Amino acid sequence: MRLPTSAHTDRPWRIHEIAPDFLVEDVWRIRTPGGRAEDFPALLEALRADRATDGRGLTAILFAIRWKLGALLGWDRDDAGTGGRVTSLRERLPADLRDTPVPAADGPFTPLYVLDDEYAAELANGTMHGVAHLGWVPDETGYHLRMAVLVRPNGWVGRAYMGLIKPFRYLIVYPAMTRAWERAWADLARGR
Repeated sequence: MRLPTSAHTDRPWRIHEIAPDFLVEDVWRIRTPGGRAEDFPALLEALRADRATDGRGLTAILFAIRWKLGALLGWDRDDAGTGGRVTSLRERLPADLRDTPVPAADGPFTPLYVLDDEYAAELANGTMHGVAHLGWVPDETGYHLRMAVLVRPNGWVGRAYMGLIKPFRYLIVYPAMTRAWERAWADLARGR
């Protein structure tokens, strides 16, 4: 379920001190009923394991088109990403976050930090510098997963790109992703 920006900005997440110059593009609540405080690391692992199913359906076709366009237009060159066009947000991490163990990158995003209730990973290319932020939020059923996407578009091309892909994110990508993540949670909860 899509949430207002304040659902992210009103929480005391550590990402606020690291990426204050990024725009909150999207905030979504993922149904993970009955979660416990200590479930967040196991849920992150389940989400990483579930990536094996990413290669199916319309979402996979959209990503394949995006990667082809990126190759054609040079958006994904090494010099367009972190260490090239932009400095990695790892450079902004305070010492206590810099020293936390993070999982290895297993997709286009590079993990920045993992806490008991918060995870952040970054991606940079010729169109934008982005952060995927996952938070574990207490609610009336226990805890739920909340995802925020933060971006810093790269000029007019980046702003145009973000505007162009918005309907695809809302109508196809996020619904498919939330269904997959909710399934991963249900599988994890059944196994407990």
